[in-house]
Amino acid sequence: MAVQTEIDAAFLYRTLAALEPRPEIAGVYSQMAAIEDGHAQQQLKQLVSDGPSLPIGPSTRAKILAWLARRFGAQIILSTLTELEQSLAIGQRNAKSKLGMALSGTENTHARILNAVRQNTQGGMGGGMLAKMEGRHHSVGGNALRAAVLGANDGLVSNLSLVMGVAGAEVSGHGILITGFAGLLAGAISMALGEWLSVQSSRELFERQIAVEADELATDPEHEAMELSLIYQAKGVSKDEADRLGARLLENRDMALDTLVREELGIDPDELGGSAWEAALTSFFLFAVGAILPVIPFLFMTGNHAVIASVALSSVGLFVIGAAITLLTGRSVWFSGLRQLAFGLAAAAVTYTIGHWLGVAIS
Repeated sequence: MAVQTEIDAAFLYRTLAALEPRPEIAGVYSQMAAIEDGHAQQQLKQLVSDGPSLPIGPSTRAKILAWLARRFGAQIILSTLTELEQSLAIGQRNAKSKLGMALSGTENTHARILNAVRQNTQGGMGGGMLAKMEGRHHSVGGNALRAAVLGANDGLVSNLSLVMGVAGAEVSGHGILITGFAGLLAGAISMALGEWLSVQSSRELFERQIAVEADELATDPEHEAMELSLIYQAKGVSKDEADRLGARLLENRDMALDTLVREELGIDPDELGGSAWEAALTSFFLFAVGAILPVIPFLFMTGNHAVIASVALSSVGLFVIGAAITLLTGRSVWFSGLRQLAFGLAAAAVTYTIGHWLGVAIS
């Protein structure tokens, strides 16, 4: 029941306010608890005809969460509260959409503020932000490197397994070559299409979120100023300074929208997650780079010599990819390289064996 969710949220916010040592953050929690109490009271008035079965206190689940927070820290329930707020926001938006009502700008406030608080759990700077500032946590290339390594790995392992499966069935070298290139193209196209859909869908979602934020800014600028103020308070800024920052930003609507999008949604409006076509082409190329290795020997050799050369060249590629993964994980080069080699060769051995059995059965 939505009213129970509101009551639980208010109870948990009061628990957080009591546990929070920083007055500015405790004040944010208290304000959010008061808002949730107001929501609950409005819903209780609407449901008063339902009789005494209406919830009048926090649920057992909320009490357990509060108990855990008092003993193990507020982080225990911050993620749960974020989920509660997101579910409430979705419910409010759906209800207004069915009634044809305009968005008021209040639907996502608490979820956004909680995100800011969660980033501010270690003296004004979240653990993730601290990690980014420490040199040992910098990844070389970040997500781009991860995509490159995984894309090449997918191409190499999948096409090596395909080529070995066909070779095990004792297909001619010409047939293996055609199969290898077909697997390369099919896999690369599939990867590219999947990457394009993923990035394009993210861009469209971001554009929709920005449009909603612009609508909220136009329909209720005062609330957006309050929302910005609470977010800045959650980051450790004093209330008076946070109020001034919020009011100042609203003097320029374009700047206010840009700030709201960056601060509340975590979206860079200039990037929107990057280019879908660039991601697709990159994914296609990286998959093809890995997938071509098992095929190359069959361009110059046939029979067992080609199979052995394919396995040898692919083994080098597997080890290199495993070693590259250490840039992301920090593990030993030899450990990661040999682990990747073992997994890749195991997959190839399985498909080769299955291909051999099928070849014998068919012949």
